[in-house]
Parts: sequence; C-alpha cells; structure tokens
Amino acid sequence: MQLITASEVPISLARVDEPVAAPVRVALVQHHWREDAGELQQALRGGIEQAAKAGAQVVFLPELTLSRYPADTLPEGAPDQTAESLGDGPTFTFAAQAAKDFGVYVHASLFEKAPEADGRGLNTAILVSPDGELVARTRKTHIPVTAGYYEDKYFRPGPSDNAYPVVTLDDPSVKLGMPTCWDEWFPEVARSYALGGAQLLAYPTAIGSEPDHPEFDTQPLWQHTIVGHAIANGVFVVVPNRTGSEGLITFYGSSFIADPYGRVLVQAPRDTEAVLVADLDLAQGKDWIDLFPFLSTRRPDTYAALAEPIKPEHVRADPNA
Repeated sequence: MQLITASEVPISLARVDEPVAAPVRVALVQHHWREDAGELQQALRGGIEQAAKAGAQVVFLPELTLSRYPADTLPEGAPDQTAESLGDGPTFTFAAQAAKDFGVYVHASLFEKAPEADGRGLNTAILVSPDGELVARTRKTHIPVTAGYYEDKYFRPGPSDNAYPVVTLDDPSVKLGMPTCWDEWFPEVARSYALGGAQLLAYPTAIGSEPDHPEFDTQPLWQHTIVGHAIANGVFVVVPNRTGSEGLITFYGSSFIADPYGRVLVQAPRDTEAVLVADLDLAQGKDWIDLFPFLSTRRPDTYAALAEPIKPEHVRADPNA
C-alpha cells in the first residue's frame, strides 16, 4: 500500500509563540475489499504494519472492515446472514491479533449480530488495545435509506442510551469518539461528542457512487461537511473510507485526516489503497475553542425544536415498502 505521511504538525493559530507539546501519531488504512478472506486480512495487516513502523499509536480502518458492503441491494432472506458476534467473531479476532503483533491500538468496524427477531444486526465500531483487549465499542446511530445504501434493511439504529460515548486512552493520551459513516452528516453527533470531551473523532466510512444519480459526485460535499464538524467543535477527524467497486457501488476513497482549523493534514487518492499517517497536536482543539468559544456560547434554551418528532413532510417514502 502507498504510505502517505503528513509533512509536519501545523502550528496552532492561538499559540504561535508557545512550544508545541508532543503530538499523538495516528494512521488510517484505505483498502479495497477482496473476496478471499485470507488475502483481505493479509492486505490490512500489511497496512497496519506499515503504520506501526511509521510510529503510529492508533490505526483506524474503514467501515465493515472485513465485509463486502452488503447494502447495495435489498436483502434476500435474513438480512444478517453475514453478521458476526462481537467478542469472538472474525473482525475482533483479526483486530486483536494485529494490535498485539504490531503494538498499536486498532480501530475496526463490523456487522454485529443482534438478538432481535427481525434479522437486522448492528453496525458497530470497536477499539482494541495493544494487549488485544476490547476497550470501546459504539453502534452506528443514524442509518441511511437511499438506493445503493439500503442499510435500514440490514442494520438496527444503535440504542439512544449513551449513544455517543467518549473513550479516554492513557497512552497515547487522547479522548476519542467513534461514530460511523452516515453519522458524519449530522452536526448533532459531532457536537455531542465535543460536549462529552472528545478531542478526536473517527468516522469509519463506506461511501461512493450513487446508483440513482451516477453523474453526481458527493465526495466534495462529504469532505466539506466533516471538516466543518472539526471546525465547529474543535476536534480532529480521522476518516478512513474504502476504495474499489463492490456490486452497484464504486467507493471513492479520498480518506483524510483534518485538524480543528479545517486543515486537511493528509489525504488518500480516490482509487488507490493507502496508509495515511499524521501527527496531531491535540492542544490545538482547546486553543481554537478558546479563541472561538462555540461550546460555551451555545443557547440550548433555544434548541427545543431539535428534539421534536420528525415532521411527516421530512420523511422519505420507502419505494420498497
């Protein structure tokens, strides 16, 4: 895989005359899916190893890391035929072994089996420590419903209780939130994590072409939206996407890492597997929010409409219902 490293840590706009603290080095792996499970895991392990050798302390992988993207078509039979258990399924097993072998935290994503009778599972992000222990999991809260992304037929929304947990790591010292893909379009999600103290948001992603609108490239909108969340909330964002074609979808890669000032520190090509590495000066988030105090000048007393039920005119009709 192509290794792309950010050239330097950009200086904080608020601390131009102060020393920069030791940064946290993070990486992501952008990959394309392979039908052969062994070949796929070998490719991902190679990317994680490259990141570890480059000094990364945490490595982030795309949405549904080991799975073919299932939701480009409607399910035939039980939706969760490819779902797996969280604690001993192939994704956790793979992530735990790679984390131990290379001495890094590994973030991955899986189609998790759920006990409910309708056959849908959960879209779950996990973080595994260098000791191979599961230290965090977060269920995808917002589920897409559009053509080519029929995820509502496969996944249940994550529970509303503690929907946006922040995990605190000691080494490296970082407070991390782990939303997933469609969650990245919702400003409420990023704001909730920021209010919970997150310094870094990881958005494992599987996004690409639109089967109903083949000429419409959403990549610039996608990136602008996520970078906007970083600016509005004083957080870093790590966004690993996949590349290549699977069924009706051609994924557009373009994975990136951005800082709270909206600067894209490093970015992958659209159609090439890549490992991105960047150093994050986490104090920049506090500097920016001190300079532009978005969180402390909020007016929650004016936001009641945000919690109102969805209006009928805002509900998209399901053509397959």
